Amino acid sequence: MKLLKRHFLFSIAFLFLFNTSFSQKDKKEVLVTCIGFYNLENLFDTISDPDTTKILQEEFTPKGKSGWTSARYHEKLNHMSKVISELGLEATPDGVAMLGVAEVENRTVLEDLLKTDALKNRNYEIVHYDSPDRRGIDVGFIYNPAYFKVTSSKSISLRSIDTTFYTRDQLLVNGYLNGELIHIIVAHWPSRSGGEKKSKPRREAAANLGRIIVDSILAIEPNAKIFYMGDLNDDPTDSSVKNHLKTVAQKEETPKEVLFNPFESYFKKGIGTLAYNDAWNLFDQIMVSSALTGLDYSSYQFYKATIFSKPYLINDSGQYKGYPHRTFAGGAYVGGYSDHFPVYLLLIKEKK
Repeated sequence: MKLLKRHFLFSIAFLFLFNTSFSQKDKKEVLVTCIGFYNLENLFDTISDPDTTKILQEEFTPKGKSGWTSARYHEKLNHMSKVISELGLEATPDGVAMLGVAEVENRTVLEDLLKTDALKNRNYEIVHYDSPDRRGIDVGFIYNPAYFKVTSSKSISLRSIDTTFYTRDQLLVNGYLNGELIHIIVAHWPSRSGGEKKSKPRREAAANLGRIIVDSILAIEPNAKIFYMGDLNDDPTDSSVKNHLKTVAQKEETPKEVLFNPFESYFKKGIGTLAYNDAWNLFDQIMVSSALTGLDYSSYQFYKATIFSKPYLINDSGQYKGYPHRTFAGGAYVGGYSDHFPVYLLLIKEKK
């Protein structure tokens, strides 16, 4: 009973508003679980670490270029926690059960994030490894242990493919979501710094690494439930995603070795998660393996993908009107949230 109290129970009548996969006579209730990803845009603390020489570390201090004070840091934490606390609330009262994050300096900033008023009662736990990234930013993973039990995790370096490039590792977390074995990969692919074409091979290398990780799981567990998520610095239709990571836009067309990308349909409609030069990109994506695209709801299946873009996350005036309301704009501190919108998936399964 305790587990069921933590889930929002949808009646089949409610599901009929969105989905016709069940028949009226079934009258079954389902459990809904939310899994998300959010680029936190340079979540740095204010402390300089003399043992590291990361590019952004000195910038994000009180005397650095960004004038990163304790007040600004805590405002940033409260803003990030407000957003995270609201993800998935339309479907489940406990919100997001698992969340991949990008652009975090270290484990400490995640610990501080989870101590904020908006998140402290969620009892989230953390998976984090330091990466060799030159800027000093990592990926991470937070999860609610009432839903998800971690069995193992590892950090996998892109340097295994490209030994000359220091960038974020890809994080693999394995565990049980309400008793079902799942695998989550959190990535932050190399940026477009220097130009999209010039930097393209490094994102393709990151995609190839992601493909290797996915294939290694499927080789052992052919029907594995895999989530690949991250800020890919490429759109769903780019070659790195489509041809190297190997994705499709229609879940009915998902072979076992390919990933279904529900965010490709958003992108084709002109909807994105970040804006640049008056154009939208959709770099933030979550993809799933074919085992999550079926119609057998006795176990978890993909239900719905969402880009979280509440009005308070959007600039309502000025040069960047309509863009995500970020922390810095035009080199000035504006006290916003992030330059990316978060994304999430809803998973459903029949209540037993």
